[in-house]
Amino acid sequence: MFVNRMPRYEILTPDAMAVLDRGWRRLLTEVGVQFDSPRALRLFREAGQRVDGETVRLDPGFVLEQVAKAPREFDVRAREPARSLHIGGDHMSFGAVYGPPFVREGALRRDATLDDFRRLAMLAQTAGALDSAGGVICEPNDAPLDSRHLDMTYALQTLTDKVYMGNVVSGENARDTLAMSAILFGGREAVESTPVTLSLVNCNSPLRWDGRMLDAQFAYSGAGQPVVLTPFLLMGAMSPVTVPAALVQQIAEALSGIALSQLIRPGAPVVFGSFLSNIDMQSGSPCFGTPESATGLLCTGQIARHFGLPFRAGGALTSAQLPDAQAAYEGLMTMLPAFLAGANWVMHAAGWLEGGLVASYEKFVIDLQLLEMLQHEFSPLDIDEESLAFGAHEEVGHGGHFLGAAHTLERFRTCFYRPFLSSSENYERWVKNGAADTAARAAEIVRTRLAEYEPPPLDEAVRAELEEYVARRRVELGD
Repeated sequence: MFVNRMPRYEILTPDAMAVLDRGWRRLLTEVGVQFDSPRALRLFREAGQRVDGETVRLDPGFVLEQVAKAPREFDVRAREPARSLHIGGDHMSFGAVYGPPFVREGALRRDATLDDFRRLAMLAQTAGALDSAGGVICEPNDAPLDSRHLDMTYALQTLTDKVYMGNVVSGENARDTLAMSAILFGGREAVESTPVTLSLVNCNSPLRWDGRMLDAQFAYSGAGQPVVLTPFLLMGAMSPVTVPAALVQQIAEALSGIALSQLIRPGAPVVFGSFLSNIDMQSGSPCFGTPESATGLLCTGQIARHFGLPFRAGGALTSAQLPDAQAAYEGLMTMLPAFLAGANWVMHAAGWLEGGLVASYEKFVIDLQLLEMLQHEFSPLDIDEESLAFGAHEEVGHGGHFLGAAHTLERFRTCFYRPFLSSSENYERWVKNGAADTAARAAEIVRTRLAEYEPPPLDEAVRAELEEYVARRRVELGD
């Protein structure tokens, strides 16, 4: 878990914040938000909100009262206590890619499998810069649809000892995640006393919350587990084309979902979600790593702090088809603003490729390198008399060099960050060693890390109980 104590980069003036504030209030009161859930509609109706069919027109004062009940910061417990997370404040936590139905390994792009899911979870376990393997690292298409969530949750719980994300495809899947978490952490009471999983609930933008995800939200918020309420905004498709309009819609959607979580369970932990980019206005294809998405992310950090909420950002997002230069510079265009804005929960921090359709093994490693370098860059610089190295100047004098100075020899092993992926060889040596490009070097690191992977220890009685639960539920679900 990284603590970002650098100053936040805030670009919204007080006047701009006031305009956005008027905008989300008007959107909630005049247009409203749809909730595809009788339970949600009942809660809003009982709370005195205007409900017309599935549309709820929310009083802004009521929304702010509900939002104020959510904690500004909270903890999430990991199986290995040292890997537990603090969400909010200056703390940043990073999870792997989430949701791709395909994987790319070298030149081969193919359907993702359960074996891919497990191998990517293993890679996440080996990555010191990652705090979580995430949730749906890839969609295992060779596993039965109705029960694959059991296999994914079991893999996250056994192959990693980091915080994992809960399944949100349905309320039933969420309840299975909670039941398996209770087995892993010693009972439902232990799970509710300190959260053990985060879950992503996306808004079906514009301005509609889907019933299946709302069922999952009821399960997780009801159990006191944090939910990342995220508007899914691609400007030009799911929101208007202007960044301010998208921000207003994002605020309205996120706050409406957060208000529901507080009606379900007052004080339930939440995260203000942001997934904001744009489409290509010529082709209609989604674009990632764009200047507009970076600007939106910087604004979102400021907005979330305005409401006293932790917030989620995208990670190393890209539209590129290969782990190439485009993938790298677009990934940096979203990862760097996440640091500048002080995002608390960063999804897709490793492995995202091709607009989120592909989990790439090589891109996974490239992103880890980028993430490590940014974490180092955003660490405070210690400046004291010793760091000024005046004695080294006295030793070297004029026109000399510092390679052999005592100050250098005492520090040369640790004075600079050493990338694990980059090549700084001269050309002749690089050619002699195979002339491997970045993707090739990343592939070799994947092979090495998987070969050296060691599963974290787990009590065999707990493992057996998890396996029994998965086997029983698989039969009950008809698989």
